[in-house]
Amino acid sequence: MVKKCLAELIGTAVLVAFGCGVAATNGLGAGYVGIALAFGLVIVAMAYSIGNVSGCHVNPAVSLAMLVNRKMTPAEFAGYVFSQFVGATFGACILYAMLSGTDFLSKNGMGTNGYGDLSATGITAFGAFVTEVVLTFVFVFAICGVTSKEKFGNPAGLVIGASLTLVHLLGLPLTGTSVNPARSFGAALISMIFGCSHGSEAFAQVWLFIVAPLIGGALAALVYKALDSEAPKSTAKPVAAKSTNTQKSKSKKK
Repeated sequence: MVKKCLAELIGTAVLVAFGCGVAATNGLGAGYVGIALAFGLVIVAMAYSIGNVSGCHVNPAVSLAMLVNRKMTPAEFAGYVFSQFVGATFGACILYAMLSGTDFLSKNGMGTNGYGDLSATGITAFGAFVTEVVLTFVFVFAICGVTSKEKFGNPAGLVIGASLTLVHLLGLPLTGTSVNPARSFGAALISMIFGCSHGSEAFAQVWLFIVAPLIGGALAALVYKALDSEAPKSTAKPVAAKSTNTQKSKSKKK
């Protein structure tokens, strides 16, 4: 369990440091596509690095889905989520140290999420809530599907990374795309502590980016569970078969 939690801590730290790092620097002109690819590629890298250790959740919404589907115990869930939040905060600290002394922190902040004045499109709180629930639902729904059978094991990391890239392409101009409570919390906390651009406002809004992704993740797990459930197979033999077996047994006795 300790190794799994450590793997989740490291994976979430890398996600925040690199994903939010590209968002903060804007990939030196890469734009939304570059930022979306950064988050997706980090997940691919971590999936094939720590996936065999912890499953590479690096996201409380994903862990909640696994809990709902009974693929982990409540104790494991608690350990994973704690590690993810610590890892995200640690990753944000690393990012701050990397960008310290540059203009990025004062201009762009640390890739935090937000609505209203903190959104590129001025999305409302309600719109942001719906956006995060839907985006997280799609992302976690894909994870539930690709991890449901062993035959999907090899390409799973690529599918999950591509799914995260997809939801970022839509969500970046709206909310900055969270779909990950730990990622949002870590970036917002360090932004507030060190007085980065819009740090206090981002931390005041971070509740939405914790609650909405968790709802989206839980819904994805429940819906996939309902779709994937199979009707119980009858173990009774056909009547004709019973008659045939009975006749055979009688003939043997004779």
